[in-house]
Amino acid sequence: MQELNKLSNLVIGAALDVHRALGPGLLESAYEECLWFELRTLNLLVDRQKPVPVVYRDVKLECGYRIDLLVENQIIVEVKAIEAILPVHEAQVLTYLRFSGKRLGLLINFNVKLLKNGLRRFIFG
Repeated sequence: MQELNKLSNLVIGAALDVHRALGPGLLESAYEECLWFELRTLNLLVDRQKPVPVVYRDVKLECGYRIDLLVENQIIVEVKAIEAILPVHEAQVLTYLRFSGKRLGLLINFNVKLLKNGLRRFIFG
């Protein structure tokens, strides 16, 4: 878990850098692209728009769900640029964690004045 904590701190630090440079008010896709770039400059392996199959009756079904960023094949990052994080957004991250078998997820809403107010960390299992 210590390795995951270090990795999540790197992700949060990169998100802070992006937020400091851009501020709130842009589209989600812009923040995702910039965060992807920042994480890659840290020499981290980052997959974008990683498909997540839905498992139903022990069958994997491709339903179009996608993880915004998957960092080092360990941390799910869901990027938002919305007025407020709602329970449905938190449920989305928890569902991605469950279906992917990952333990740690970050929900980052860039549409806030202070990024710490837009961060949620989830541990599954």
